[in-house]
Amino acid sequence: MKAWRVHDLGEPGTVLRLDTVARPEPGPRQVLVRVTGAAANFPDVLMCRGLYQVRPPLPFTPGVEVCGEVVAVGADVAGIAIGDRVIGGTALPHGGFAEFALMDAAQTFPAPPALDDAEAAALYIGYQTGWFGLHRRAGLKAGETLLVHAAAGGVGSAAIQLGKAAGARVIGVVGGPEKAAYAAKLGADIVIDRRTEDFVEVVKDVTNNRGADVVYDPVGGDVYARSTKCIAFEGRILVVGFAGGDIQTAALNHALVKNYSIVGLHWGLYNAYEPAAVAECHRTLTRLAGEGAVKPLVSERLSLEGIAEGVQRLADGKTVGRVVYAP
Repeated sequence: MKAWRVHDLGEPGTVLRLDTVARPEPGPRQVLVRVTGAAANFPDVLMCRGLYQVRPPLPFTPGVEVCGEVVAVGADVAGIAIGDRVIGGTALPHGGFAEFALMDAAQTFPAPPALDDAEAAALYIGYQTGWFGLHRRAGLKAGETLLVHAAAGGVGSAAIQLGKAAGARVIGVVGGPEKAAYAAKLGADIVIDRRTEDFVEVVKDVTNNRGADVVYDPVGGDVYARSTKCIAFEGRILVVGFAGGDIQTAALNHALVKNYSIVGLHWGLYNAYEPAAVAECHRTLTRLAGEGAVKPLVSERLSLEGIAEGVQRLADGKTVGRVVYAP
C-alpha cells in the first residue's frame, strides 16, 4: 500500500514522504480499515515537528482521525465486523494518511449516516473536544455568550456549531475576510476580524461591558492574555491548545479579583479515564448530525498525492474549515 511517512522531524511539506509499504496487520484490540477519509489536525503538524506530547517512533504515518471501512479485525475485538463503516482515532505509527490504517477498537465508533466520509472523518476529535470543553469543563448554558478564537479552524468551527446547538450567542474571532465568511457560514452570530478589529472592545460593546461567559481558546499566548480583559463575572476561559506557539502564564491574582475560572482541557484523557463518556458523546454528536445541528465544513478534499501540501497549508494557517484526505 501507499503511505505518507515521516522519516525526519520538521515541517510537514518537507518531511512527509510517500512510501510503498506492507499493509499492517491488526493486533489485539485493533481493527484495520481501508481509509475513506482522514481529517488533518494540528496535532499531525506538531507530530511532524516532534513537538506533540505523543511522539511515535520514526518512521511513522500521521493522521490521527479517520473514517474507513473495516477490512480486518484483531483478537479481543467485539461489536465491530468486517464491512462496518466507522470513524475514530488511529493507532500510531499506522495513521490515516495512507490507503489503510490501524484503529484502536476502543476508539472506533459507527460513522454517522447523515455525513459523507470526509465529513464523518472530521467529526471525531474536533467535535469531541468541543463538546467536552463546552459542556463538561466550561458548563456552557443557553443564553450565555461564547467567544471562540480561531473560529474558522478545525476545533474553532466545531465550537461555533456546538455553541449554537447549546443555545448560546456565539462570537467568532478570525484572521482575514475569507475566514470571516466561513465563520459566518458556520453560524456565528458576530464575527470579528482580528486584523482590523480589537476583539476585546467588540466583545465589551456587544455585551454592554459584561464580557463573554465562556472563552474557547485553542491559540494561547497574547490571545489568552487579552481574553482576560473581556471575560464576564463568573466567566470561564477554556484552554484548549497553543496553536499560536506561545504558552502563556496565568496571572492568578487577576482571576481572583475578576472572579473568573481558568479551565484546562486535555480531551484525550477521557479515553483513558472515562471511555464511556466518549461513547456517549459520540451518540450525542451522531444525533446532532442527524438533526443538521452539526456538520463539519470540509473546505478541501485532498487526493493521496496532495496530503503533504495540504497539511503544510494547515501548518501555515492558510486553511479554513477542515482539510480532509478523501480518496
